[in-house]
Amino acid sequence: MNYNKAIDYIETAGLLGSKPGLSRITELCRRLGNPQEKIKYVHIAGTNGKGSVCAMLNEILISSGYKTGLFTSPHLISFRERIKINGAPIPKERLAEITEKIKQCANDMPDKPTEFEIATAAAFMYFYEEKCDIAVLETGLGGRLDATNIIKSPLLSVITGISLDHTAILGDSIEKIAAEKGGIIKENCPLVLAACKPEANSVIENIAKERRSPLFKVDYSRQGNISVSLGGTAFDFAPYGKINLSIIGVCQAKNAATAITAAEVLNSIGIKTGEKPLLKGLKNTRWQARFEILNQNPLIIYDGAHNSEGAAALKENLLAAGINKAVFLTGVMADKDYTGMVNILSPLAQCVFTVTPHNPRALDAQTLKDTFCALGVPAMAFDTVDNGVLPAINAAKKENLPLVICGSLYMYGELKTRLADFLKGRWTK
Repeated sequence: MNYNKAIDYIETAGLLGSKPGLSRITELCRRLGNPQEKIKYVHIAGTNGKGSVCAMLNEILISSGYKTGLFTSPHLISFRERIKINGAPIPKERLAEITEKIKQCANDMPDKPTEFEIATAAAFMYFYEEKCDIAVLETGLGGRLDATNIIKSPLLSVITGISLDHTAILGDSIEKIAAEKGGIIKENCPLVLAACKPEANSVIENIAKERRSPLFKVDYSRQGNISVSLGGTAFDFAPYGKINLSIIGVCQAKNAATAITAAEVLNSIGIKTGEKPLLKGLKNTRWQARFEILNQNPLIIYDGAHNSEGAAALKENLLAAGINKAVFLTGVMADKDYTGMVNILSPLAQCVFTVTPHNPRALDAQTLKDTFCALGVPAMAFDTVDNGVLPAINAAKKENLPLVICGSLYMYGELKTRLADFLKGRWTK
């Protein structure tokens, strides 16, 4: 099997969609020799912020001298982004080799593994075969029935925050969603908990108590003087003094507080980090599509805000960076709280260009346009990302305003390609 055939196999499995449950991943890993049982893990769940916390903690561990695996989703451009060791995506030939082994094991499984389950198993195998010291795992959806939750005793579990999302699968209340996220908490394994709503806190605390999991809440009183600019983020954090992040956003300062707390707990149980590696790791962290500046003139910002909480964080970051009006380009999945997102972002929108992302779960651009128009915001709908980008750029130039692109991460790859064409003068449409 070569790389292209491996990707074809994985994408074909994607047609099965998302099927929560641990039976398939358990059987697949059993046939592969249970590689997941031979690695140390940090397991991270949450509605928003979990990817950024994974990236930060990964860099802290790398800076501390550990050979560190990182498993995240979804990918933005290449599937290989999901599985990394010390920041390097899995090589094409290794992904092909591992996928071939997975395919052989999965061929006669009556209940075939999904794309995410294949990706999870591939990460387990790669981290084990490459003898990683530790791996950072991001849940895909929820926690309790997520494929990553096959691991038995992580060094540490982290929950970054809980809000309404994927309600058709995870439940229609904060309490139900908290119970699903809290499913990653393991018996006698420590837990770091970021700021959550009181009703979520109560659920998580009860689960931690039942499972005798030592609970460490992020202490935000240690943090102060948060400042955000288009060059990065800075804040004070006792006892380390001033901390600088390359990634931008008030929310990223909060995410860093979670990553620092996680590193401190790991340090207390023998995974030594230290102050210098911690500061270096946070400074080195890069995380695409999270308030990422794609272009300076005109200023183009991409942010993966796709629900109310994400939109609130985006708005906070824009205002902190001195941006109170912008042209928006946005497209979301139909199962997201797009109405809440629209309500939050509308006051900052000079005008909006809505698009339909290339995904079967995508919300129709016309529906999203109508939602903005109902609040008095001028909006235009386009059936594809490709068709909407150039009009949005032209509007931003005409209005002399930043262009803020937000919504589904599934738009990122296509948009980056088209933007590169535009900047190189090859865009003729």
